[in-house]
Amino acid sequence: MAVSVSSTEAQEGQPTSSFWALTLGSIGVVFGDIGTSPLYAFREAVGGAAHGQPVTRIMVLGVLSLILWALFTVVTAKYVLLLLRADNNGEGGTLSLMALGQRAIGRRSWPLLALGVVGASMFIGDSMITPAISVLSAVEGLKLATPHLEHYVVPLTILILVVLFSVQSSGTARVASAFGPVMVVWFASLAVMGLVHIMDDPSVLAAINPYYALQFMLTHGTIGLVTLGAVFLAVTGGEALYADLGHFGRKPIQSGWLFFVLPSLLLNYFGQGALVLSDPSAIENSFYRMVPDVLLLPLVGLATAATVIASQAVITGAYSLISQAVQLGLLPRFEVRYTSETHAGQIYLPRVNRLLLIGVLLLVLLFRTSSGLASAYGIAVSTTMVADGIMGFIVIWKLWNWRVASAAALILPFVIVDMTFFSANLLKLFEGAWVPLLFGVVMATMIWTWRRGAAILVAKTRRIEVPLRDLIHSLEKRPPHIVKGTAVFLTSDPSFVPTALLHNLKHNKVLHEHNVILTIETAPTPRVDLSERVNMEKVSDKFTAVRLRFGYMESPNVPKALAVARKLGWQFDIMSTSFFVSRRSLKPSAQSGMPQWQDHLFIAMSRSANDATDYFQIPTGRVVEVGTQVTI
Repeated sequence: MAVSVSSTEAQEGQPTSSFWALTLGSIGVVFGDIGTSPLYAFREAVGGAAHGQPVTRIMVLGVLSLILWALFTVVTAKYVLLLLRADNNGEGGTLSLMALGQRAIGRRSWPLLALGVVGASMFIGDSMITPAISVLSAVEGLKLATPHLEHYVVPLTILILVVLFSVQSSGTARVASAFGPVMVVWFASLAVMGLVHIMDDPSVLAAINPYYALQFMLTHGTIGLVTLGAVFLAVTGGEALYADLGHFGRKPIQSGWLFFVLPSLLLNYFGQGALVLSDPSAIENSFYRMVPDVLLLPLVGLATAATVIASQAVITGAYSLISQAVQLGLLPRFEVRYTSETHAGQIYLPRVNRLLLIGVLLLVLLFRTSSGLASAYGIAVSTTMVADGIMGFIVIWKLWNWRVASAAALILPFVIVDMTFFSANLLKLFEGAWVPLLFGVVMATMIWTWRRGAAILVAKTRRIEVPLRDLIHSLEKRPPHIVKGTAVFLTSDPSFVPTALLHNLKHNKVLHEHNVILTIETAPTPRVDLSERVNMEKVSDKFTAVRLRFGYMESPNVPKALAVARKLGWQFDIMSTSFFVSRRSLKPSAQSGMPQWQDHLFIAMSRSANDATDYFQIPTGRVVEVGTQVTI
């Protein structure tokens, strides 16, 4: 993300200068996705309402009223005023809400896990669709400026996207400072364009009355529901307000939305409506028709910059979400590179970046226009919003200690609205909505396979493992050859002997004078205070159990954490310390407890996992890997 603050800095007590800096940063990052919706949302919604027929006044006022009240209900009331208060130690987002719900219940809940997985999977799908539809819709303005450039829209879009994904490895720190000012210019332009054209037909302001939305829905039947699916394009990106809570804080996001972004969006939508009422043919591209020809190319350039920023926001959001999923044990380890020395939130995942680029380019080549992609867009975001609403109910009921009836009365209307939008988007299943659904199924299958396979693997290895205290008792009776130095053995369960330790005794027949059984845990909070980072327990003269705790949004840096252990009395020299890591070679088994295809998928995911040495940032020159073969 462009700006990163700690959870304490993001709270209400920040200085005025910091508050305005965070507000500007949130305008540049948080609202990029929803801020580029005017490029296509109104056009697609009115086009869906017309359904090939001439555009009427009832259609325009009905669509505008639906857009206005969708922004008020889904984004403003649900996310800005309610869910932004449901923070997990200052952090927001689908997985944070899942962790918060599980903490409220006091145990791991499979329904909550399923909701979190579905919401996260759909967010990743959104991370592919947003760059494709946003950049395509911006570049399509060239067709109006110079019609003979129509054939260059797709190639130019692909070129912009390839460049965008190519620069990810260098980080966003250098360009991040420009995000806020560019988006301020963008939203100001939206507002001015809207104000100018509202005068084309001031009666368009009647759409503020929700009567027009209800009348349209009640009189248009199935077409009304199809139109509602297109109206939802105006609120896509609303979930990003909650996902970026930890980066900017609640009040900067609320202020940026309520006093600048929301008014600018509404003015632009109403300006487009007034333009179409005065000239129905403008619906072909109502956004770009709002400016004279001389300003068309500058507007295309500004729109392209805004869509690139919107794309950057969801790409970095995908990195953060995948990183959280790895820390929570939902996916195998991915290589994480840090692109900023000052902002911990700026990370780059090479493999995820490649997969996102391939997905985005396939979407552009498959659908070729923003109108084609619009059908695929809404289903991903509406699914995430439904999941957020249901998990929000658990948090309000269990964590905020509301009565179940009161919690339901508060959150149920939002869930009903989200379910209505989900149903409307489901009507577009065969027009493109199958794409994010298919991706969600693939992601959910991978997560389910990883968790199930990992549980089977743990159960299988437990049957052959030796309790640590039994081994220590045996070594005291028959001590092996003792060598100088410290050996650190990584394990997931400190009560049993690490595989690497057993193999070291069996094959090398030696024991170090100091042995550390190291366990790394992921806390259900985004970050862990340094005072709680290290827990040490003396097991015997030669054995010490050390537990390191990291939040699910932190990078597990073992050497830095062990430096904290020095203050607790553990004196060690990194140059005389060896880290022993077990490397399992998995083979499929006829009776693993999973279907054969799932066995092979789990094994493939295990082999693709990033090396534990790199993931935990252990010096490679101090690592000894011990290989074992396990059937699963």
